[in-house]
Amino acid sequence: MEVADISSNYMFEYFPVLFFIVIALGIMGLALLASYLIVPQNPYPNKIAAYECGFDAIEDTTKQFDVRFYLVAVLFIIFDIEIIFMYPWAVSFHALDGVGFFSMMLFLFMLGLGFVYEWKKGALQWD
Repeated sequence: MEVADISSNYMFEYFPVLFFIVIALGIMGLALLASYLIVPQNPYPNKIAAYECGFDAIEDTTKQFDVRFYLVAVLFIIFDIEIIFMYPWAVSFHALDGVGFFSMMLFLFMLGLGFVYEWKKGALQWD
């Protein structure tokens, strides 16, 4: 009898998680239903066409396009990785001493220098 009591207690502890999952699915369903009912449904060729990097997906393969598409993607990845490095640092911040704090400040300073360099070179300008 004790095993059944223990397993039922553990299952009862997961009830809030199940509750939030049901609420999230309900909100998602309501949002999808509302968008389907409110927004007029009139697809046309340009609206349903695949959008990829600012040009049509089916074209001549020898057509040249601007390299800035790649530059923007690489810059996004670089600054996205910065955020990935900051999560564990922020979570363990209370356990770090001054070395941990100043090493992250050095990392952010160097990343900021790179951002200023890109800005001054005009890498963020879209003509």
